Amino acid sequence: MTSPGAVPPVRQLRLVVEADDYEAAVRFYRDVLGLPEQAAYSGGDGAEVVILDAGRATLEIANPAQKRMIDDVEVGRQVAPRIRVAFEVDDARATTQRLVDGGAAEVAPPTTTPWQSVNARLDAPADLHITVFQELRTLDERAALDGFGTDGSGTDGDPAPVADGPPPTR
Repeated sequence: MTSPGAVPPVRQLRLVVEADDYEAAVRFYRDVLGLPEQAAYSGGDGAEVVILDAGRATLEIANPAQKRMIDDVEVGRQVAPRIRVAFEVDDARATTQRLVDGGAAEVAPPTTTPWQSVNARLDAPADLHITVFQELRTLDERAALDGFGTDGSGTDGDPAPVADGPPPTR
């Protein structure tokens, strides 16, 4: 864990995805989902890349039991590949409809999870299995709940409580 005020050693998480239908993927993620274009480059032999700003990035690491539990809660069955991309949005229901209208296939509709977020699953261009999620509680509110914590300490330095089963995630 980085100490307060320290500059983290990593400045950005970038997910690089190869898309057979580049134009469709760019249209979907930039124009339908609404990720602003940060940069784009083209090279010889038709090489193209676009970098889209997805806001703050996080790396969520889950063990197999957690992955199974999340699929069960959000979808009711095991569907996610080993890697899934999640986007936090302000309105999960409206975003899901917009993405379906824009070419994604709904795997599971927006569902309120036990950890108080609204999550939907979709299969999207570039063969990505994605989640759109809307947090219903602030980070501080969630941090105060049992089962939340990563380093064994709460905000007051006491060990974080451990919930029955894996801690919730999206």
